[in-house]
Order: sequence, then C-alpha cells, then structure tokens
Amino acid sequence: MTIRVMLVDDQALLRTGFRMVLTAQQDMEVVAEASDGAEALAVLRDQPVDVVLMDVRMPGVDGVEATRRICEGGEGGPGDPKVLILTTFDLDEYAFSALKAGASGFMLKDVPPGDLLAAIRAVRSGDAVVAPSTTRRLIDRFSSVLPASSSEPVAKELRRITDREREVLTLIAQGLSNGEIAARLVLSEATVKTHVGRILAKLELRDRVQAVVLAYETGLVRAGSQ
Repeated sequence: MTIRVMLVDDQALLRTGFRMVLTAQQDMEVVAEASDGAEALAVLRDQPVDVVLMDVRMPGVDGVEATRRICEGGEGGPGDPKVLILTTFDLDEYAFSALKAGASGFMLKDVPPGDLLAAIRAVRSGDAVVAPSTTRRLIDRFSSVLPASSSEPVAKELRRITDREREVLTLIAQGLSNGEIAARLVLSEATVKTHVGRILAKLELRDRVQAVVLAYETGLVRAGSQ
C-alpha cells in the first residue's frame, strides 16, 4: 500500500530534498506540500494523507498548533493522518509541545534518509518513532513547565487502570522496551504487549509517547527518576 505523505516546511529547499528521497521509494508518494500550518490545514480538508512531515518553527500557524488541530480531528479532513515532527535541534521545546499535542514522534532534520523512511513507515503502521528514553530526556529537560501533579495518592486519570498496568506504565515512562519490562516483571513479552494495549485504550492515548507524557504529568514518574 502506498504511503501518502505531506511535507510542511517554510523552506522550499528542504521540501525539495525530502521529496526527492521519498519519491524514490516504491511505497511512498508525496501528495501535498505546504509552507506553513495554515496552508497545511487547508490542504488536509480535501487531500487524503497518511503521514504529515511537520516542521515546528514556521510563521503564522506553527507546527505545534497545526499538529494539535490535526490530532484532535477537528479540521474535517479525510482519514486520520499521523504527524511526524521535524526539528533542527534535539530537545527542542517545540518538539516537546508537539508530542503533547499528539505527534507520533520527532526526527532531526539532518536524519539519515534510511532512518527517515523507516520512521515514516513506522508511523503509518501506528507505532511511535521516538524512543521512550529520548522522550524521557525531552520531558526531563522541560519538566519545569509541566503542570503540578495531583496531590491525591492516585491521579484521577490513573484510576482507570489496574495496579499491574500502572506498574507497566511506570516502566514505559522510564524508557524500558516491552522485552525489558517482561524481564523486570517476570512476564512474557506477549503479556506485556497486552498490558500496553490496554493502558493505551483505557487512557485514550495514541501511542507510547503519549503514555510517557501522561506518566510525567500525573506525577507517576518524576523528572530524573530511574
């Protein structure tokens, strides 16, 4: 199945470079381009897109606001496009905001072509492409801007999940893979995968990235904790 990609960046030269890489792939097609968030939202109302490669620092409607509108599904466009953020700087506060807004991950703009292509395919299949440990570093860096966590023993959101699922969520937020969680809890990897799926469903989260963000916001995991 061909992956329909939209490029959103205010630098035409960068869009040209990404387009050349993507159109050389048999399973990808660049179906639209935009130079800012407002133009991207307008195009998405009529153009089916699977993955949006979204710059964050753009004039007018920036990538964070555009990502929020896309992920909320309030733009009336066809399909449910996933957003992959492109940023110039690692640990960029814009990338952090975009993850909170619903992006499925972020990549640096100087990413090797092979990594970019793998990320697009992963996002299309529903996976997140930011390693949990990288997301954790990002959130540690910007933990000062997170809202104060609930003073209650268990935040309201976490009451929807079981004690075991809360334990799994804590380990997800600490950067462990399913295999590592399985070893830590002496469970099968298939069982951990089931727990992860239930956590995402119960908490209405898109992917592991959103799970990590929630774990920090609710105070389940503290910045700098191991």
